[in-house]
Amino acid sequence: MQRIRLRYTKRGRLRFTSHRDFQRAFERALRRAEVPMAYSAGFTPHPKVSYANAAPTGTGSEAEYLEIALTAPRDPERLRVQLDESLPTGLDVVEAVEARTPGFADRLTASVWELRLDGVDPAEAARAVAAFNGAETVEVQRLTKNGMRTFDARSAVVKLESVPAQGSAADGPTDRPCAILRLVVRHVTPAVRPDDVLSGLRAVADLAPPVPAAVTRLAQGLFDEETGTVTDPLAPDREAGGAAPADATGAAAPAAAKAQV
Repeated sequence: MQRIRLRYTKRGRLRFTSHRDFQRAFERALRRAEVPMAYSAGFTPHPKVSYANAAPTGTGSEAEYLEIALTAPRDPERLRVQLDESLPTGLDVVEAVEARTPGFADRLTASVWELRLDGVDPAEAARAVAAFNGAETVEVQRLTKNGMRTFDARSAVVKLESVPAQGSAADGPTDRPCAILRLVVRHVTPAVRPDDVLSGLRAVADLAPPVPAAVTRLAQGLFDEETGTVTDPLAPDREAGGAAPADATGAAAPAAAKAQV
């Protein structure tokens, strides 16, 4: 059995697809591409697909990951192209490597997020960031299936900073104030999401964007304590197989032949 690990994106309007919507679209893509999938046993067999840390509905992402199991070997790059062409534009398969190392899920310990706050002055955002970083704890509330829960949003945040708007991953209007925040957060329990950090900024500095923030996950992987960076989780598999590193820009394959939404 061959296992392939894929990195895919959620861009544009497709950021509003739920994880279940993506699962259905991806299983259709597997059938269209005639991928020789391995299936689970039992009365209702399912293709063996393992998803990891899916981004919340409404957020974009450049770094979503999954793993598939095949009954016959396939070239990872050719498989990537076939799956990418079978998915709608915005759900783009940008990287595929053969799984050659164990513990992939253990390498997804942190995420890098970008938060675009349209209508917020960058200086105001910088003051709010300073207040958040200076706090020992920042308690926020979130409604869960078990009711309202209060937890600390500060302890999971490794870095929160205000960055220049130029080069932002989230496109938007430029004729009004706009603040861009860069966030590195550990994957903890309970999970601290970008909207929890926004709630924390409102709690400590009364920062309330006039429109919903545009949130994009830029990367996820193992947090390196020495460098303070999030490393590429597919790097060990590429190195074990002698493959060349992926494009650092995360650019997808041409979308001209992509399926229509």
